Amino acid sequence: MPIALAPVNEEVTIIRVLADEKNKKHLESLGILVNAKVTVVSSMNGGVILMVKSGRLALDRSIASKILVA
Repeated sequence: MPIALAPVNEEVTIIRVLADEKNKKHLESLGILVNAKVTVVSSMNGGVILMVKSGRLALDRSIASKILVA
């Protein structure tokens, strides 16, 4: 499921990133990697705020829809 639909305050595992190579490399530098564990802090109107490692990261709807989690 896309990360925008993930339950809030629950740790999920990233299983796939469907972005183009440029965006995928940028997300990887921010800690959005396959098999990484992240927690959805907030989700509104398709955008999400994630807890990645020890920091927070805000993603808009278009990017959040391309990150699949389990």
